[in-house]
Amino acid sequence: MKRLTERVIIMKGAGEMATGVACRLHRSGFRRILMLETPSPLAVRREVSFCEAIHNGRKSVEGIEAVRIENGSALADAWEKGKIPLLADPQGDAVRSMEPDILIDATIAKRNLGIAITDAPLVIALGPGFFAGRDCHLVIETNRGHNLGRLIACGEAEPNTGIPGNIGGYTRERVLRAPADGHFTTEKMIGDQVSKGDVVGLVGTHTVTASIDGVLRGLIRPGTPVTAGLKIGDIDPRGDTAYCHTISEKARALGGSVLEAILTVYNQ
Repeated sequence: MKRLTERVIIMKGAGEMATGVACRLHRSGFRRILMLETPSPLAVRREVSFCEAIHNGRKSVEGIEAVRIENGSALADAWEKGKIPLLADPQGDAVRSMEPDILIDATIAKRNLGIAITDAPLVIALGPGFFAGRDCHLVIETNRGHNLGRLIACGEAEPNTGIPGNIGGYTRERVLRAPADGHFTTEKMIGDQVSKGDVVGLVGTHTVTASIDGVLRGLIRPGTPVTAGLKIGDIDPRGDTAYCHTISEKARALGGSVLEAILTVYNQ
């Protein structure tokens, strides 16, 4: 029988929340993790998102490194070196070819983009859009509040409210959204201080302005084509630049919940 930490885990998604989960599992001894992403990720909190390795070849978050791979031999090499391999595989072909022990959908897409309860002996999904017992074995609540991180064995997570989490008394005001379709350009960087009314960037000829004072905790990659209404930035009113480079409390909570889910099933 496989040791618990030898179980192969495939994660769909490598954005902020997925990265927090992967880091928690990696630190807990799970070293056979493969993360799947699209060829052009749309992460905003790029400093704490392993999907940046799709563009740069590698990305470190809190001392753990993810590396982009192209084939199976590179997968084994990454595991041997204690790194997390990342593959551009938007269709999830690796799930079918590798037959993982555990599949985690951490795309936070608010809908099921193609996982099934038969994809692995243990299928875990984060957030709304999945029904535990039909689409997956367990759903994890992602909505901030009393139930954040709760394991759901039958049923669904709370529906998407469309309201960002409250940080420093602000919700919608702290999120930057594309005012139109086009390519996002900016001279700002994650970690920069901004004041209310400052121009953060452009989408085509349309300006993107800050609604509050704070630190740019996240910005979508400059040059990215965006659609009107897409989240393209995140202002943290607390003003601490260290938060730009560390995993959030929400991502840590979800990582703990995924670890609990795995131990609940396998550590009997």
